[in-house]
Amino acid sequence: MSVAPFAEWMGSVQARVEAALSRCLPGADGIPQRLHEAMRYAALGGGKRVRPLLAFAAGELSGAAPEKLDLVASAVELIHAYSLVHDDLPCMDDDVLRRGRPTCHVEYGEATALLVGDSLQTRAFELLAGADLGEPARQLEMITLLAHASGSRGMAGGQAIDLAAVGKPLEQPELELMHALKTGALIRAAVLLGALAGAPLTSQQRAQLDRFAKRVGLLFQVVDDILDCTANTATLGKTAGKDEAAAKPTYVTLLGLDAARVYAEELRTEALAALAVFGERAARLTQLADFICHRQF
Repeated sequence: MSVAPFAEWMGSVQARVEAALSRCLPGADGIPQRLHEAMRYAALGGGKRVRPLLAFAAGELSGAAPEKLDLVASAVELIHAYSLVHDDLPCMDDDVLRRGRPTCHVEYGEATALLVGDSLQTRAFELLAGADLGEPARQLEMITLLAHASGSRGMAGGQAIDLAAVGKPLEQPELELMHALKTGALIRAAVLLGALAGAPLTSQQRAQLDRFAKRVGLLFQVVDDILDCTANTATLGKTAGKDEAAAKPTYVTLLGLDAARVYAEELRTEALAALAVFGERAARLTQLADFICHRQF
């Protein structure tokens, strides 16, 4: 059986996820119309869909059905979309541009944006709870995994550390903890949820997949920090140089640009080494690690 080139596969999954998200979100004409319209504005029509791509790629390791991966990928992406809406609010990062267009609170107002984030988050868990994802115990594990990745010991906790660290120097272990929670936790959840949607992995396979997910989560953030100071706003689709202007600690400010690039390659190498146990079945995850490392936006 021939394997589609990576760019073709990525485009196909992105289109599939876009359609799945559109189906699972309330229609813009349903009451309350403005809230539903804003939810669709925040979640549809943009973004690289890295987390759904990782879920689909991990699903290939366990033979997960595409229909189950649609639900898992949509749930993870709804959590990600909610986090972006809240991160952009004036009380947080106060940004006006996201994915090349006005942020949700600029377009719909702060109060509606707050409700959009709340609604996207709860819809994510509604999807996982209401779907037929196999054994009840595994379905509960999946819900718990996403909740843990989203809360105070995951993404929200990382954002809290980020806010407290503005203007303060951090050592590398502190910076890595912050980003392991803020960025890495949801990326790790996407990978593990994709695999959990199929047949069980061995304990060794699960441990190696977890290692891959953690390393690629840090890799994503290191590259994000590099792009924040090297790419322009038009390319990024969000305000370039925002972290430096806000005096936020980044891998570039800690290590320097060249050393941050070297560190990104080291993380990529470690992530790929963790996939060796899977052989050719990990081809898509390997390609995604390369994409994350060498992306330009």
